[in-house]
Amino acid sequence: MTITQLEYIVAVDTYRSFVLAAEKCFVTQPTLSMQVQKLEDTLGVKLFDRSKQPVTPTEIGTEIITQARILLSESEKIKEIITDRKKELSGELKVGIIPTIAPYILPKILHGFIEKYPQVKLVVWEQTTEQIIHELKLGMIDCGILSTPLHESNLTELPVFYENFVAYVSKNSNLSKKKTISPDDIDMEEIWILNEGHCMREQVLNICQRRKSTQGFKHFEYNTGSVETLKRMVDQNNGATILPELALTDLTDKQLDKVRYFKSPEPAREVSIVIQRNFLKRRMIEALKNEILDFLPKRMKTKKKKEVMDI
Repeated sequence: MTITQLEYIVAVDTYRSFVLAAEKCFVTQPTLSMQVQKLEDTLGVKLFDRSKQPVTPTEIGTEIITQARILLSESEKIKEIITDRKKELSGELKVGIIPTIAPYILPKILHGFIEKYPQVKLVVWEQTTEQIIHELKLGMIDCGILSTPLHESNLTELPVFYENFVAYVSKNSNLSKKKTISPDDIDMEEIWILNEGHCMREQVLNICQRRKSTQGFKHFEYNTGSVETLKRMVDQNNGATILPELALTDLTDKQLDKVRYFKSPEPAREVSIVIQRNFLKRRMIEALKNEILDFLPKRMKTKKKKEVMDI
């Protein structure tokens, strides 16, 4: 039994395909298949049911692959010990980040992080919360940056900041007549919101105390995953929307006039770095967290006078 063989069976389990697993492991499919077969012969059991498409692990295969993931994780710690002793950060950090956070965080931190840690390769994917949780559990990414709490017992959440929600309203909205607003002031018939699958949609509905999906405007239903699109819909089609505070950074003075803040306690989202309980690359992840904290205003580093919205 070798580390390479364990990597191969984990890859087959992750991608449910020998062809795709070989591609991800940068070997030929016959090479990967041969090593998987050798491991099965050594163990005396079948790890995968090859008659099914996609390929699925057998019952005992599932148990062995779970243990293989643990062994591979522990073997990576040997490399971390060496890196820590050298007092340098190097290697690859794979990060998943949700689309409602990415455009407001990444442009602010990338240049500084790369300059400080030139030996680290940062690989980032924009994904939904569901995708990030799935890939964290499979070990396909090292950490996720997303709204919490997730209520996932096998993941660890490291809160980084607390970002207020604000209303962005057209001049025709009743909200525009108020200096500050409360959730009770919001008319769901005029609110533009993200489509299902985005945690910010649920947070906005929770602010409005409406957990069920809404049709929005009576004559038009629009599904989008982009906060920037929501702003444009208000600018050009009236109504109102709810934005995270960092989305205000690039607004013009005219657009800032459309912003209305909530009365205290202000609704907010908790943004965390999420990792596996038995996580690796601790120093890299800590460096990423500190880079985010460095550019944030002090008020976002506390949840005082804020009400964190569940997702």
